[in-house]
Amino acid sequence: MGRGPSIEGRKNAEDAKRAKVFTKLIREITVAARSGVTDPAGNPRLRSAVDKALSANMTRDTIERAIKRGSGADGGADMQEVRYEGYGPGGVAIIIDCVTDNTTRAVADVRHALTKHGGNLGTNGSVSFQFARTGEIVFATGGDAAQEEKILEAALEAGADDVVNEGGMSTVLCAGEHYHAVEEGLKAAGLKAESSDLVMRPANRVAVPAEVEETLRDLIDWLEELDDVHEIYHNAALSAPVEG
Repeated sequence: MGRGPSIEGRKNAEDAKRAKVFTKLIREITVAARSGVTDPAGNPRLRSAVDKALSANMTRDTIERAIKRGSGADGGADMQEVRYEGYGPGGVAIIIDCVTDNTTRAVADVRHALTKHGGNLGTNGSVSFQFARTGEIVFATGGDAAQEEKILEAALEAGADDVVNEGGMSTVLCAGEHYHAVEEGLKAAGLKAESSDLVMRPANRVAVPAEVEETLRDLIDWLEELDDVHEIYHNAALSAPVEG
């Protein structure tokens, strides 16, 4: 009978995964601080990035260093955001947001990943019209009707567009420009979110065959391993959430 992964092996894998998450969070903080407003209280995007970092147990010192880099120190000014659009397997529309100090490397890596999985890189605007910048704030309700009603009332009061209740979770949806106001309104109502982020949400999701879904999952895994890749969005209707 074969032996499973050792405790040390599992720990190393977890450490590597955590390091990858921290790398992406640090880049997000760095870019958010580039506006010149390095106080999270006056920079909603930076505040969200810092909140995510704290939730991931990043230390205050690490966060402060990332903010300092974003202000122009230690080479942080070289980091920039770039968006790539294209098609994955089966013609699935895909958006890949990168934070990088080397756009030549980033586009080459993204193009290679897409090509290897039967897709191709498109031009700016080729698929983004199928998506909308949307705030998604998720709460665990366990199907509690009273809690769902409380979230709905607070969300609509704060300016949200809709609340989707599914699988014991309530997802508050709002226009991107209202995201921070809605997020603050829900916090003021005493509601604690499981996750909160600005995403590119597809107008419609398309069903794909099993083989296309498998290849798409492989593509997403490949892209997530790239240091420059920050977020990935697509319009496929998958049978289950992709593991991050």
